[in-house]
Amino acid sequence: MTASFTRGPSDPTVQPVPASVVEQVDAADTTLSNPKRAVVALGSNLGNRLETLQGAIDALEDTPGVRIKAVSPVYETEPWGVEPGSQPTYYNAVVVLKTTLPPSSLLERAHAVEEAFNRVRDEHWGPRTLDVDIVAYADVISHDPQLTLPHPRAHERAFVLAPWYDVDPEAQLPGRGAVAELLALVTRHGVQARADLELRLPE
Repeated sequence: MTASFTRGPSDPTVQPVPASVVEQVDAADTTLSNPKRAVVALGSNLGNRLETLQGAIDALEDTPGVRIKAVSPVYETEPWGVEPGSQPTYYNAVVVLKTTLPPSSLLERAHAVEEAFNRVRDEHWGPRTLDVDIVAYADVISHDPQLTLPHPRAHERAFVLAPWYDVDPEAQLPGRGAVAELLALVTRHGVQARADLELRLPE
């Protein structure tokens, strides 16, 4: 099943980041030497989902060598790979960041943030307080079993592609092509923008 996709912001309520915040983030970039651009997907379907996502964003920003550049709108998503109605829905978002950390260190930090929010890995596709997944890191393509880059299923997941497109309409998924084109090929059933919810860019 496919869904048509019209070019242009998928969520018309998305507002530009205030210039003062952009200036602060750009100024912080001067502390980074040769930073790389990375895209990180966040998801939560247990507890206070919005508070957890914001906490994850703040924790990533507090990481030495990491600066958050953009935060997507929030999407509400049916759980992936399980029986409909068997789990609460997810809140999903994407952040774009610059980092001097290598992919392996960024992954370690992602896991540490998950653990800080009591992520439990007892069940495959099970509910979780927090998912922090590295979707892409610069133009790196890697088949390392510890961290496959880009994320091996990002190209088929609207809950990753839609918020990523919102914050970067010209984005490219390494080895797969334009995010806009990939989004046009996947179903957006069960993936809804939540204009009433907002995550803030760390100041």
